Amino acid sequence: MVGFLLWLLLLVVCWPLALLALMLYPIVWLVLLPFRLLGITVTAVFSLLGAMLMLPARVLRGRPA
Repeated sequence: MVGFLLWLLLLVVCWPLALLALMLYPIVWLVLLPFRLLGITVTAVFSLLGAMLMLPARVLRGRPA
């Protein structure tokens, strides 16, 4: 919502720049999409490694004495 209000303010102050931003937004989003997917993948790999390393501790902690 704040982004939309800032865009409306930019439209009132400098409409050619606002229209250029409106046209470039999808292109920038497409360029940044692989980096987002890479970030999701790296997070998933680190979560998997963390779960694998913590598994022995969880098994030993869950065993009755």
